[in-house]
Amino acid sequence: MSTLESVRADLPHLVTTLPGPKAQAIIARDSAVLSPSYTRSYPLVVDHGEGAIVQDVDGNRFLDLNAGIAVVAAGHCHPRVVEAIREQAGKLIHMSGTDFYYENMVELAEKLARLAPGDSPKRVYFGNSGTEAIEAAIKLARKHTKRDQFVAFFGGFHGRTMGSLALTASKSVQQQGFFPAMPGVHHVPYPYVYRSSASSAEACALDCIRNIEDVLFRHKVAPQDVAAFVLEPVQGEGGYVVPPKRFFDELRRLADTHGILIIADEVQSGMGRTGKMFASEHFDFVPDIIALAKGIASGMPLGAMIARADVMDWTPGSHASTFGGNPVCVAAALATIELLERELIANAARVGAHMKGRLDEFPERYRHVGDVRGLGLMIGVEIVRDRQSKERAPGLRDRIVQGCFERGVLVLGAGPNSIRICPPLVITKDQADFAVDTIEECLRTLRA
Repeated sequence: MSTLESVRADLPHLVTTLPGPKAQAIIARDSAVLSPSYTRSYPLVVDHGEGAIVQDVDGNRFLDLNAGIAVVAAGHCHPRVVEAIREQAGKLIHMSGTDFYYENMVELAEKLARLAPGDSPKRVYFGNSGTEAIEAAIKLARKHTKRDQFVAFFGGFHGRTMGSLALTASKSVQQQGFFPAMPGVHHVPYPYVYRSSASSAEACALDCIRNIEDVLFRHKVAPQDVAAFVLEPVQGEGGYVVPPKRFFDELRRLADTHGILIIADEVQSGMGRTGKMFASEHFDFVPDIIALAKGIASGMPLGAMIARADVMDWTPGSHASTFGGNPVCVAAALATIELLERELIANAARVGAHMKGRLDEFPERYRHVGDVRGLGLMIGVEIVRDRQSKERAPGLRDRIVQGCFERGVLVLGAGPNSIRICPPLVITKDQADFAVDTIEECLRTLRA
């Protein structure tokens, strides 16, 4: 890191060993009172943030490629979002939109209905989080179809409440000790293509569909009992896996043949993350129901379930949420969508393409990089023992994650052995280059 780079406000600058003394003290207090179920990959104690930069309590500055786990789409404390929150908080903080009316919740629903893929009229349900959006989708699918079973995919993450947990098949530890979750969920392989040609990607997609038709539907569950397929258009925690378009075409055909709904979990991949408002748009894919959260309100707790109007036919009292659609969160979401449409989606596509273009060279240059995949600013770098064996190397991945932290760049793992790159959508080309240079430096350290 050059002296010039180290003092730039938009790049990392470390002034203590990590963690610093203030961070150590807070971590010690945390360990005494916080739930031990939380996962912390490294000892970062954040004090404040702006854009793609966060600063810890000891004055160390980091470049954040996590965005609060793909949440702060407009960056940390974007002035427009902060202004919207302050203005709304001074006018109305809460009234419960499930029992009364207020205009900004209607306005946000109108915007989401307009933006969601497909020409059919849409309706919107608001909750507080991604798992709540999935729970609402589960209940709606059962209510509408009068069917009670679901098909989800290995590697998928849909939340940790008991209904969404049943759909989740990312890590066994997330299920351990909680059996039985919601019954009636069947898991099948997701189309995972490892640095493959277009023809093998097509074959992979067809294999997945055949597995549903010829194995699951023949031996385990009748399609007439299945309410919905549930999937992430781009798997998040599963490793940032991007399927071929053929998969979505065939899944839509299969769903329509048997009257099965498709629920797209766009909690991580939606709201501009992939360079389009919804990842589904990359595949000309039109789900029946979409679950949203994370980036929708740039850090405020909000979830949304968008469904075709003819599907959202449940009656008053079927489902509700006291805080869902909270007016302050809604104001943040409206400001976020304005920024996404005006500039941030285009920036995600542009900077993401630049970043991935550089990372795409890594598999040929570094023996421990097996694959680079992603769309926009949702990029996964798979770490392997070596290119020949393609053996997964989670330990090496974790060393790179730690090495990046020690150099002032925040990344996390995804899947068994991938690095996830999901920065705020305000990230600049200079910041993206600094991040790639840092990952490359860590790879060189492994090679040495």
